[in-house]
Amino acid sequence: MSENIIVCENLVKIYKTKDLEVLALQGLELNIEAGELMAIIGNSGSGKSTFLNMVGGLDRPSAGKLTVDGRDLFKLNEKELVEYKRDTVGFVWQNNARNLLPYLSAWQNVQLPMRFTKGERGRKKKEKALELLEMVGMAHKKNSRLNQLSGGEQQRIAIAIALANGPKILLADEPTGSVDTKTGNYILDMFRDLNKNLGLTIVIVTHDRMLSKKVSRVVAIRDGKTSSEMIVKQSYADRLDSIGVFEEAHDEYAVLDKAGRVQIPREFLDSLGIQGNKVRMEIEDGKVIISAPKEKAGAGGIDS
Repeated sequence: MSENIIVCENLVKIYKTKDLEVLALQGLELNIEAGELMAIIGNSGSGKSTFLNMVGGLDRPSAGKLTVDGRDLFKLNEKELVEYKRDTVGFVWQNNARNLLPYLSAWQNVQLPMRFTKGERGRKKKEKALELLEMVGMAHKKNSRLNQLSGGEQQRIAIAIALANGPKILLADEPTGSVDTKTGNYILDMFRDLNKNLGLTIVIVTHDRMLSKKVSRVVAIRDGKTSSEMIVKQSYADRLDSIGVFEEAHDEYAVLDKAGRVQIPREFLDSLGIQGNKVRMEIEDGKVIISAPKEKAGAGGIDS
């Protein structure tokens, strides 16, 4: 089995203003294996983008443990953090204005991150940039600027930029949010190819649950905590490349934290008429049955 390249234990992030504190992550527990292609889903405000910013070194955690590629992100000084962001992670944003400089050509944009690294110079950097553009199918647009490219073309070039320094982890924040369905599917297929051919660890953050059809694991975050996971069924594991879309290829699991707590979706509780903070719990035939209190009992229970 692969080792975990991202280890997140009881991660907490608190944003403070003069009059307000916002708890964005509330003890998040999550491990991601090296070479994994996975998605993190959740509604706006769930904490998924906050987690991505933590891993990307763009924001500092408040408490807990966050280790990426063997490096404790709590202990990195500013110089080490700059090196980490340059060498370990690549970022693809939904807003292409954050990915590309409008006054540079696509070719120049891909070369730009290489200027901050040691190693190849001049001609070799140009050759490497062209190879990356070819990898994402955009070599024919190498001399085009931002305003000469469609949204999908810009996003594919953004992926080439994110790969410029050979990162171990590619982080994508809503990468298909500003493109049509056809282009979005093309971009997701590209992520799968990069994952397979380069062994690249790819973490995609999105609110789009349809992504579960394109990756082997989907983690749902609710209220700053991991609430459930969808993992590809073993019977489909060796067929992912040939299937392409696997709508019913996953098993879904609720996630227990270290204290044995599990989040129950609000729609489940509403279906039982549970409004307060008390439920009935019992074991029956090897299952844990959760139901409404007797005085407010609904029609049935939940197997979990």
